[in-house]
Amino acid sequence: MLLLAGLAWSWIAFGQSAGVIRPFNGRNLEGWKAKPEGNQKNYWTVGTARLDPNNPERLLVEPGGQELINATPGHGQGLDLYSETLHGDAIIKLEVMVPRNSNSGIYVMGEYEVQVLDSYGKDDRPGPGDMGAIYGAQPPRHPKYRPPGEWNTYEIHWRAPRFDASGRKVANARFEKVILNGVVIHENVEMKGPTPGGVDGREKPMGPLMFQGNHGPVAYRNIEIHPLR
Repeated sequence: MLLLAGLAWSWIAFGQSAGVIRPFNGRNLEGWKAKPEGNQKNYWTVGTARLDPNNPERLLVEPGGQELINATPGHGQGLDLYSETLHGDAIIKLEVMVPRNSNSGIYVMGEYEVQVLDSYGKDDRPGPGDMGAIYGAQPPRHPKYRPPGEWNTYEIHWRAPRFDASGRKVANARFEKVILNGVVIHENVEMKGPTPGGVDGREKPMGPLMFQGNHGPVAYRNIEIHPLR
């Protein structure tokens, strides 16, 4: 099912200055859509997230904040969330916080996943599924992981796939650079196809930003999409 049908292939955003797109307004879920999955409930909300002192594998949500929070009670519950804002070439900047043992993912253009996971303590031995991995392509290089409940910073330099006039793909997508907590963990990683579990599994010139929400609680903030020079 093509979930993006009906969305205009153009920039749609709540904040824009000097070419910077801010798809999240910091107040509510306007401009975002949950990806249907059976009878699963949508737990995404807006507020201030903190670890539950009685269960550090969960997040508590306090009102009044400007964070995009998936307050799902656990793995296998909840829905992925994707933006109405579409992008192609871009530098994506954001912060993400995961509780203990939780799991999420940043799907660039809705189809190419950069892993989000509690990988604290694995700096010297990161695997292909740890925080910062490009899922199915490459583990991170020399990451610096932060403990559960602390905010991590991502900067993703992205080159979209290219298509000719007939719609045939003529160049693969590429992660030109990924920076996690100030450390370059990937450079020039070519994506021959999309990551499983994306919005619709189709490669295209533009797509939304999607956050995985069916693998555990997570919070995002300060989400910006900059032009790639």
